[in-house]
Amino acid sequence: MKLEQTLKDYGLKDKQIKVYLACLQLGTGPVVKIAQKAGMPRSTVYEILDTLRGLNLVATFLKKKIKYFSAEEPDHLIHYAETRVNLLKDVLPQLNAMAGEFRKRPTVRFYQGKDEMKIVLEEMLAEADSVLCFGAPEDLFRELGDYFYRLVERRIKKKIPVRLLALDSARARERQTKGPKELRAVKILPPNYEFHGNIWIWKNKIAMFSFVGDLVAVVIESKELADMQKAMFENLWERC
Repeated sequence: MKLEQTLKDYGLKDKQIKVYLACLQLGTGPVVKIAQKAGMPRSTVYEILDTLRGLNLVATFLKKKIKYFSAEEPDHLIHYAETRVNLLKDVLPQLNAMAGEFRKRPTVRFYQGKDEMKIVLEEMLAEADSVLCFGAPEDLFRELGDYFYRLVERRIKKKIPVRLLALDSARARERQTKGPKELRAVKILPPNYEFHGNIWIWKNKIAMFSFVGDLVAVVIESKELADMQKAMFENLWERC
């Protein structure tokens, strides 16, 4: 269900989503009714409601000594997200100042699993004005299919172009066919190439994903290394 997946991408967990949606559907109700609607034990629902209250997504009041709960208006989700972003913006100059000289050194970050791979892709979407990609579309869509389709839609809305050097496959040919409509230029690599991963390059960052065994992502931030990867990409782009 797209609604539940969107709430999950927003940051809510499966049980929190069930309880929040139950509250929305009921309007107002005691824990027993919310638990019945969500199909969960009352003790578990109590704990989740406390968490949702902490996120300002649920309100509570007493009625004849019985505690009632109601979901905040759905618009509050957007307001809450904007508030968190603005709080980070307020301290961003301090964070940048603390980074200081260390920004001149290459930094390396490691991520593991699909959820952490999504963190890297969200970072790319937030920062990039253009992207270079070297990858195996079949592996990418096997592991991140539905999520990546939505990411492409958001990238198009932000008007971020992509150039892709793709390992030959049916999915790669599809990406090539749809390319002009999706701000994507695609070239197919020669048949002697074989690998299972993806590399994205934007600004001063390189993100490398491995789809063999444990799902692992590595992000390197370095102008010199990013420039080197861009030069290698351009050389291969001209030869394909």
